[in-house]
Amino acid sequence: MKHPPYYRFPGQLNADLRKICVNMVPFPRLHFFMPGFAPLVSRGGQAYRALTVPELTKQLFDAKNMMCAADPHRGKYLTVAIIFRGRMSMKEVDEQMLNVQNKNSTYFVEWIPNNVKTAVCDIPPRGLRMSGTFIGNTTAIQELFKRVQEQYSAMFRRKAFLHWYTGEGMEEMEFTEAESNLMDLVSEYQQYQDAPADDDFEERDSVSLEEYDD
Repeated sequence: MKHPPYYRFPGQLNADLRKICVNMVPFPRLHFFMPGFAPLVSRGGQAYRALTVPELTKQLFDAKNMMCAADPHRGKYLTVAIIFRGRMSMKEVDEQMLNVQNKNSTYFVEWIPNNVKTAVCDIPPRGLRMSGTFIGNTTAIQELFKRVQEQYSAMFRRKAFLHWYTGEGMEEMEFTEAESNLMDLVSEYQQYQDAPADDDFEERDSVSLEEYDD
């Protein structure tokens, strides 16, 4: 496993994986991230594009730069982490992050303040002057799980491929429970997407953290 750049190179504002994980996962089950990267340009086209921090930030929040088949504009960000690489002003980075949140406040949940974390590594990737890696915990990722659930249900109703698993000792009930767990996950994402800032959630005392472990 390769070490992240902020372990290998100096930076103005470094962060480690533990800090990112703690800041990115507000609820145990909602730990599925939407990654993105900018700039996405061809090798030959790099010399013809003047890349700035505002342009880089704009690209990072663009759905076309996401490496996940879901549109972030159809949900709300619970948390976001962005790792910038290259020589840039921390003041400009902070201003752009604040600007994005102010202009797109409807795409961020109201009840998690300061939910965008940034890290800056001074050394850019090879062949680029600057870049950014985006990690978003957004409720829009439920689109992906809904598609998986629909495809899963279509096959399971017809018992397609089921014999391979039951022949190895699994029971049909395990597949029913798996589908139910996936539907619960989608419902939980939707619950927090619709939650207003002043809404009170009841604590789920009956649910143990062990249930959420992968």
